Amino acid sequence: MPTNAKWLNKVRWDEHGLVPVIAQEAATGDILMFAWMNREALAKTAELGEAVYWSRSRKKLWHKGEESGHTQKVLEMRLDCDEDVVLLKIEQTGGIACHTGRHSCFFQRFNPDGEDWQAVEPVLQDPDTIYTDKKHP
Repeated sequence: MPTNAKWLNKVRWDEHGLVPVIAQEAATGDILMFAWMNREALAKTAELGEAVYWSRSRKKLWHKGEESGHTQKVLEMRLDCDEDVVLLKIEQTGGIACHTGRHSCFFQRFNPDGEDWQAVEPVLQDPDTIYTDKKHP
């Protein structure tokens, strides 16, 4: 898919050519993760029907689930009113979106009594069993 398509020009990209993206589980409404996309990632997402993000740390495209198998099937893409945030309504393969083995990356809740963050979501799969070299022959 061309990265100069008219629909991509409507997105208000930041000074680094990125747009924030929220991945929401379509069936439950749960917010699973937040990431970034560049033009190529958003175009690839539309083309494949699966989430492809821009990894700022690795400075490359990141097809969600490429290592873990926990891909995100994109059912719908939406652009907010300011045209500077993308919402993906997705179906999460394997029920795990977070690299910690949890359903959602938003598993820590602030505890005002303890003035700290507390993990409130269980680990569904040990990350050491998710990210192994066995998946890469």
